[in-house]
Amino acid sequence: MADLRSRSIGAKASLGRTGYPSIRSATGGELQIVTGPAQAGFNPLDLLLASLAACMSMSARIAARELGFSDAFVGLEVDVSGEKSTDEPSRFVSFTVRMTFQGEMPSEQQWMIARRAEEICTVSNSLAVHPRLLLGPA
Repeated sequence: MADLRSRSIGAKASLGRTGYPSIRSATGGELQIVTGPAQAGFNPLDLLLASLAACMSMSARIAARELGFSDAFVGLEVDVSGEKSTDEPSRFVSFTVRMTFQGEMPSEQQWMIARRAEEICTVSNSLAVHPRLLLGPA
């Protein structure tokens, strides 16, 4: 993964009296949030799941290299879903990460990569951390 000491990280959401939030990354990336069930785009839950999917995919490639499986690692698809709680507080009660490896790679190597990717992935490691809330300017 990228050396975060040399890359600015963070996000800022701006929201008016009406409409949806606009998100801006510390590096200038922008995206619009949607919440309608049929609207194309990302809502906050999609972003969380997408972050986990992206992180796990990049971490799997790193893991394959670390474990000496680079030649067998052709690529993979990571599909992440979450189950929302039916009671309060609103939250995910579980995440499912399905890794589908491309090419011919033994199942044992796939499992080794998947387990190591979970150890490497900053997002999966951060899901148990509660945010620290502050008021005032950033």
